[in-house]
Amino acid sequence: MATLTDVAKKANVSKMTVSRVINHPEQVRDELKELVYEAMRELNYRPNAAAKALANKRTQIIKLLILEEMDTTEPYYMFLLTGIANELDKYAYSLQLLTRNNVQIGDSDGFIVCGMRREDETLIKSLDKPVVLFGQNEMGTDFIDSNNEESMAKATKYAIEKGYEKIVYLGIAIDEPFSHSREKGYIKVMNDYGKKPCIYNLKNRSRYSAAFIKENWGKFSENTLFLCASDRLGLGVVREIKEQNGIIPEDYGVIGHDGVFLDQIAYPHLTTLKQSITEMGAACARMVLKKVNEEGKAQGNQLFETELKRGGTTR
Repeated sequence: MATLTDVAKKANVSKMTVSRVINHPEQVRDELKELVYEAMRELNYRPNAAAKALANKRTQIIKLLILEEMDTTEPYYMFLLTGIANELDKYAYSLQLLTRNNVQIGDSDGFIVCGMRREDETLIKSLDKPVVLFGQNEMGTDFIDSNNEESMAKATKYAIEKGYEKIVYLGIAIDEPFSHSREKGYIKVMNDYGKKPCIYNLKNRSRYSAAFIKENWGKFSENTLFLCASDRLGLGVVREIKEQNGIIPEDYGVIGHDGVFLDQIAYPHLTTLKQSITEMGAACARMVLKKVNEEGKAQGNQLFETELKRGGTTR
């Protein structure tokens, strides 16, 4: 079994440096940390979590609190959990998964919270350890999210450049910052190009977007693109356009948002704005650990750009 000394020799650093990387990574330069992590991986060295926790007077546990139904989010949380868990593992931290019913069971060093809504603000503020939110918020809590406004602005511009005359925005009917930001990005580009915004907000299920297209089919002439705030909405639109014998992508285009899995099961594959879910999960882990190490000091916000992933639903 590899020892601390073995890791130090492999990385060509002192034992003190290896110990500092393990116990106080915030005090070590990134290049030096990577040398030590690489040596640890090659030697399959795993720090003694119990000893580390005792030395630092910490639990070596981060709680992940999910405040929405996971069975409605496809593999979204699988990618997020992978990013969080892999990053925490580098620092000998374990992950405890919670729901709103067991928030205060056991101790931890900090919280990552997902799926928060406005009505959860009191719950978030009651947490007694450093907190990082996965998702934009207006309560002043540190968060990680996609750059939602820029994401939809990018998609709107792309649709215009592809020659679609009318661009209809199908948003998610929820009063939350991420939803408003996506709509704002669409409106800004439409105004910049002298086009009139056309906005409808729906419940985030494909059956609602399919029903919307069916009920309003006569309103949308050929050369229309439907810009959807989620891939779920996009799937319903594609399905119903085909039912109405519309031709995709020549006469009607569809763009979704998320790019986690649903875009791949659509036929044709859905053009979408792919979020960096795994990378954002890792960023949540890094931020909450930094906050723990700095005794709760605010870390600010970090936004990730989305990738316009071209499928068969746009020209």
